[in-house]
Amino acid sequence: MGKLGWLVGSALAAAAVAGAALAQQGFGDAKMSGANLKSVAPHTWVIMGFPNVGIVVGDKATLVVDTGLGNANGRAVADIARKLSTKGQRLILTTTHFHPEHAAGQAGFPAGTQVIRPRAQQDEMDQDGAQIMGLFARAEAMKAFMQDAALVKADTLFDKEQDLDLGGVHARLLWFGAAHTKGDEIIYVPEDKLILPGDVVENRISPNIICGTCSPRKWAEVVDQIAKLKPAQVVPDHGELGDGTLVGQERLFLMALDKRAQELKAQGVPADAAGKRIQAEFEKTYVGWQGLGNIPQSVQRAYADVH
Repeated sequence: MGKLGWLVGSALAAAAVAGAALAQQGFGDAKMSGANLKSVAPHTWVIMGFPNVGIVVGDKATLVVDTGLGNANGRAVADIARKLSTKGQRLILTTTHFHPEHAAGQAGFPAGTQVIRPRAQQDEMDQDGAQIMGLFARAEAMKAFMQDAALVKADTLFDKEQDLDLGGVHARLLWFGAAHTKGDEIIYVPEDKLILPGDVVENRISPNIICGTCSPRKWAEVVDQIAKLKPAQVVPDHGELGDGTLVGQERLFLMALDKRAQELKAQGVPADAAGKRIQAEFEKTYVGWQGLGNIPQSVQRAYADVH
């Protein structure tokens, strides 16, 4: 990502400033609560909120996927996970990417929690974490959650895959490349035929391309790898849950976006004008989708992408 630059200004700042409206838009409450806990598969639970936090419970260990925004949320998530861990299972934490609502509650987890993430994600966190934390801290709707929030290094880093035996259930932690961010992690629970894909696969929410080297085409390549897992259920980090058809739906949107951007680029249409035109077109085609205001920045990334 290098310096986050205008991409952060146009994307993350917009998300942060709009924090008060997230619940109304279906993105959920930023305050993690057991009242929003639901069972979605034999071994997997999710706390619905901003973000949706996954919990996979085995006989030997419990895996928590993402922290919530700030240490109070991290403590709340850890408490919920421990209540589900009726056999005294140890806690393992992983984060789908480095943005504050996904990773900045790590210090709220109890001592002894093992933290695992992709090396690419840790590098991105080290490089761009301070800037993104400052951006969230300045957003009025986020301030209360950011008072003691921090991005903390992981105990264990992996390059492409880390397989966890939780006891009676497994979790595959996977890094397929850059999509939403450079360090996006996909978690696959084979016994539940379920993925927790972070922001990479969502339910009728326009892709939000953040990193400077990301693009719709590269994101689609990551989705192609996810498709090989053949998940029956998808637990995105934001918005509503869904079945495996969300994977194909995500890919079709990305490829349609990239195809249209390349057409306009070949015609000599400037990227700014193309972004506005494609957004207007997609607002008619993708009725009911959220986040279509992300399209202009996605078109910028498509224009910069070398096919």
